[in-house]
Amino acid sequence: MNNASPVRAWLGLLVVLGPVLLVAMDGSVLFLAMPAITGALSPSADQSLWILDSYGFAVGSLLIAFGTIGDRYGRKRLLLIGAAMFGLGSVGAAFATSPESLIAFRVLMGVAGATLLPSALAVLGTLFTDPRRRAQAIGIFAATFAAGFAIGPIVAGQLLSRFWWGSVLLINVPVVLLFLMFAPILLGEVRATVAGRIDVASVATSAAGLLLAMYAVKYTAAEGISTSATGAGLVGAVLLGWFGRRQGRIANPLIDFALFRNRVFTIAIVTGFLPLAAWSATAYLGGIYLQSVLDLTVTDAALLAVPGAAVLTVTAVVTPAIAARIGRSAALVTAHFTIVAGLLLLLPTGTSTGAGWYIAATAVAGIGYGISFSVVADIAVAAVPPERAGSAAALAETGNELGNALGIALFGSLAALVFRIGGPDLAPTLGATLDLPDLLPAAAANARSAFVDGLHVVAAAAAVLHALLGLVALRVLRSRPVDVESTEPAPVGL
Repeated sequence: MNNASPVRAWLGLLVVLGPVLLVAMDGSVLFLAMPAITGALSPSADQSLWILDSYGFAVGSLLIAFGTIGDRYGRKRLLLIGAAMFGLGSVGAAFATSPESLIAFRVLMGVAGATLLPSALAVLGTLFTDPRRRAQAIGIFAATFAAGFAIGPIVAGQLLSRFWWGSVLLINVPVVLLFLMFAPILLGEVRATVAGRIDVASVATSAAGLLLAMYAVKYTAAEGISTSATGAGLVGAVLLGWFGRRQGRIANPLIDFALFRNRVFTIAIVTGFLPLAAWSATAYLGGIYLQSVLDLTVTDAALLAVPGAAVLTVTAVVTPAIAARIGRSAALVTAHFTIVAGLLLLLPTGTSTGAGWYIAATAVAGIGYGISFSVVADIAVAAVPPERAGSAAALAETGNELGNALGIALFGSLAALVFRIGGPDLAPTLGATLDLPDLLPAAAANARSAFVDGLHVVAAAAAVLHALLGLVALRVLRSRPVDVESTEPAPVGL
């Protein structure tokens, strides 16, 4: 495959983009579907959050581990296995009959998604040996990933207007089948010459620690302080602490924490994390706001998401050319303050009007999100020595996936806490409250107002964090710019 013809190379890229688009879309495709899922499966408040972010947790916590596995056993083989698992998980999730089973199948999809992203990116190196063509292919890869996140809610809205909620997951199956048909023909195998050993203890403790810590945060926000949640949080913190110390003692760590001594690299990774966290949380809360507060149909809610998605996608495509002119450092700083402006535009939304503010907010913030999705990995890779570029790219991918998951977990829990404190205290979520029989109009109005308050608190908190990170980035990148282009294209991780 190193001597693949141009036509075969571009066809191979097209095949690879299928699972890449699915992995990105499934991080956001359930946002508009949650009211329908709530009506069908009646999940609790913390189960609702797990339905949304268990997928992202599984992807983010296993990306680096599966990168090593692919190096050892073959990237194409891992792609085929992962795609098959993703398809099976999608079918199981689409026909889930309980919140627990839906969460379990979403985890399976996340595990499969973690096999797909690093392997898909690695395969591009065998398809495109010319550096210029490879750079173009990687740019298309990055834009496809960004577009997947953006269009997930839109695709879901169109399907939900015609079919049941499981259709938003079942749509994955045709793409998976096409990939399994053509990938063996068009893609070549990729293995590392020397593959590092997989530290099973690191994989287990990082995943378990993260899940226990997030369970504690989410349960406490939705239900209040409890002994079990506090205990889970402490155990999770201990496991994550042990994981961090272990990485400095083993020969082949999952995360090379020494890279974070470089301030530019650290800013790049945090920038990969925070915009995805803000975007996923506000997209999820915005979908509920449009449907359950403003009483819009799912089709209308999906249409209102189109401007922001279009801006984000176009920005992700054109950012490399813009960054080549103004510099990646300037682009990164611009991303943060544009996101701040967009988030603040959510604050005027109310219980009776606010659709216009929502469109403006998503469109303005979409500029910043698109920029950040495009430049983060380049900056992270440029900030470290060439021999550590692979680790830097893997951490950039992991930061994005954890941002998507933790955004809903942390910001979603913050919104749930505000709702629990300010709402009518009749049910843990807005959807469950509005579905109560004989609900008094005053209680319904109180519930909608409390939800909007939660949306405002989340938008304000995310805006403050982006403003602070933008100021830090401005100071650090001004003294240590990373705008000298390398002769080889840097791996792009999203």
